[in-house]
Amino acid sequence: MTYPASIDETRRLLGTQDYICGRPLATVVFLALKLGRPLFLEGEPGTGKTEVAKSIAAALGRRLIRLQCYEGLDASSAVYEWNFPAQMVAIRTAEAAGGAERGALQEELFGPRYLTERPLLQAMRAHDGGAPVLLIDELDRTDEPFEAFLLEALSDFQVTIPELGTIKAAEPPIVIVTSNRTREVHDALKRRCLYHWVDYPDFDREIEILTARAPEASQALSREIVSFVQRLRTEDLFKKPGVAETIDWAKCLLALDVITLSPEAISDTLGAILKYQDDIARIQGSEAKRLLEDVRKTLAPV
Repeated sequence: MTYPASIDETRRLLGTQDYICGRPLATVVFLALKLGRPLFLEGEPGTGKTEVAKSIAAALGRRLIRLQCYEGLDASSAVYEWNFPAQMVAIRTAEAAGGAERGALQEELFGPRYLTERPLLQAMRAHDGGAPVLLIDELDRTDEPFEAFLLEALSDFQVTIPELGTIKAAEPPIVIVTSNRTREVHDALKRRCLYHWVDYPDFDREIEILTARAPEASQALSREIVSFVQRLRTEDLFKKPGVAETIDWAKCLLALDVITLSPEAISDTLGAILKYQDDIARIQGSEAKRLLEDVRKTLAPV
C-alpha cells in the first residue's frame, strides 16, 4: 500500500486500525512518511506511542521490526551477532577433515551463513511489500553511547559490520523512536527526527478511543470510566494511568458484567488501572467513593 496523500488520509489510515488521533499527531506522521524522516514520539507511558508504529505497519501492510531498548543495550545486540557455537563446530569439522585453507575458512566463518541479524540490520534489508517499520521502543532506557551509535543508522540508514563492511538500506525503513522521558535524549539524535509529544487525550478523544477498542461498553459506562480515569490523573499518584489502562479497565469491568461504576467495582479492579500498591491503597475504599461522587457531579446526562 502506498503512503497517504494528505493529513486527513493519514488520520483515516490510522483509524482503520482503531488508532484515534488528533490532527497534530496525524500531521507529523504524514510528514515523516512523506519526507522519509524518523519520527521521535515522547510522552508518558500508556499514551499510545508504541501503538502508532504498530498501526502504521498494519495499515500499510509492512513488516514491523521492534528493537526493545534496555539498560546496557549495545551496538552488537542491536545490529548483529556471530553464531559462535556454529562457528566452533565448523572449525572443529575443518580441523578433523584436515587441509582446510585458513583464509577460506575465515571468510566462511565471518560470512552470511553464521551471521545472526538483529533488528537494526534486519531493517536495512530489502523486504517484500516495501520498507519495514522499525520501532526503537523506549530509547530513554539506554545510555548515551548507544544513542551515539544510532546517529549513523538514523542519518544515513546504514550500519557497519567490521567483518563485512557497511550495509546501506536500498529503501530506508519507516523509523519510529519512542521515549517515556525517564531521562533526556541527546539533541543530536532529536535533530535527526521529527518530534511530537504524545499527551493524554481530552475527554471526547478518549471516549472515541474507548469506543473503538471496547465497543461492547455502553455509552454511559464508557463516560463513567473515562471521567474516572481522567479524574485519577489529577491525583498525586506515583504512576498515572494511561489510555492503555483505560482500555484494560473497561474490558475487566465488562468481563465482570458491570453496568455502572460503584465503589466496590472500582476497588475490586484497581489493579487494572493502577500498578503500584501505594497508589492502590490510597484510592481504595472511601477515596474511590469520593472520586466517583465527584465524577457523577461533572457528568452531564447522556
